[in-house]
Amino acid sequence: MITKNQGNNRLQQQILCIEDLVPKNHILRDIESAIDFNFIYDLVSDLYCENNERPSIDPVVLFKIVLIQYIFGIRSMRQTIREIEVNNAYR
Repeated sequence: MITKNQGNNRLQQQILCIEDLVPKNHILRDIESAIDFNFIYDLVSDLYCENNERPSIDPVVLFKIVLIQYIFGIRSMRQTIREIEVNNAYR
């Protein structure tokens, strides 16, 4: 007997932890545990205005985007952003 997919599977809700979606031996887990990225704030503190009333993008996030681009050999920034949107390990 053939069972047809009714297409309703996408509407189901499930609670899960994003940590469980990334393999324990992923290289980005190793990098995150080995490097404290807080030094970046000191390096760029004079480049950010304190009172322009516009929120900035976290400089650590910007650095990590470029790091992901370099590690995985992604050639363009737009493609890197697309990859980050769909790959849970990059988040």
